[in-house]
Amino acid sequence: MADLSQFPITKRWPPVHTDRLQLYSTPTPNGVKVSILLEELGLPYEAHRIDIGQNQTWGPEFLSLNPNGKIPAILDPDGPGGKPIALFESGAILLYLAEKTGRFLPADPALRIETIQWVFFQMAAVGPMFGQLGYFYKFAGREIEDKRPRDRYAGESKRLLGVLEQRLATRTWIMGDDYTIADISLLGWVRSLVNFYGAGDLVDYAALTHVPAWLARGLARPAVARGLTIPAA
Repeated sequence: MADLSQFPITKRWPPVHTDRLQLYSTPTPNGVKVSILLEELGLPYEAHRIDIGQNQTWGPEFLSLNPNGKIPAILDPDGPGGKPIALFESGAILLYLAEKTGRFLPADPALRIETIQWVFFQMAAVGPMFGQLGYFYKFAGREIEDKRPRDRYAGESKRLLGVLEQRLATRTWIMGDDYTIADISLLGWVRSLVNFYGAGDLVDYAALTHVPAWLARGLARPAVARGLTIPAA
């Protein structure tokens, strides 16, 4: 059994099986990236729900794992060299797990870096823009009289959907025939933009063809359906 006692987070959320990967998350668009990939991989893991509504990410135990105070984060007892490793940032975790298992990331160097490029596209553009649109359209930002911030994020989100629409015009998945971590990184965000934030009309989602078809294919995967609800409430 791995000794995880060196990680303070295990005092607040103790593992039942110390030999399994520990996931600290909640099913937000960023959180489900990791749970979906873990379900796709079939790796044994334990999911610990972090209540962001109760500011649990700002407690000393969680901050000991992620000083940025955001979910998701993982603790892998079987890291490089067989030693435990702690990781935060969803994109970094996707890359780590894909490389660890040799799955959902092409082995060909050119295709590999192209896949990583699309993961970075999600991290740098889609996530921040869709998230801000959600704030200004559904959450507290909707109370702001000046609609220019909302409209700016709506316009940029619509543009980004256009980038995806063009990319998927001749492809089943972001990288072609193969489903990869690029798709996994994006599925939760596009789903949330339309279903959770309810901003489909604002970004003319109904005018798209290829993005909705891609999203439907992704949501039809059993591992995706499971991952969207992990950790359970």
